[in-house]
Amino acid sequence: MPKFVAWGHYCENVLERRAPHRAAHLTRLQALKESGALITLGPTEDLSRFFGVYAADDATAARTLIEEDPYWQNGIWIDYELWPWIQAF
Repeated sequence: MPKFVAWGHYCENVLERRAPHRAAHLTRLQALKESGALITLGPTEDLSRFFGVYAADDATAARTLIEEDPYWQNGIWIDYELWPWIQAF
């Protein structure tokens, strides 16, 4: 299955703003990981950006995986870029 790399930014005051949505976000990520749709995802150390690798049929499906996340829907993730990725090993 094709893979896609996502890089995006968090909102300001991310620690406070994410709190009401964190449990739903983590539960969803666990389900995506178990289904094979999520390879990895996490923040940069300074909590300014997030990085993720998704497995999806195409870029539209990968965007849907991102945009259905509670962090996207509630403005915790404020933007992202998506690139097709070739896993070398």
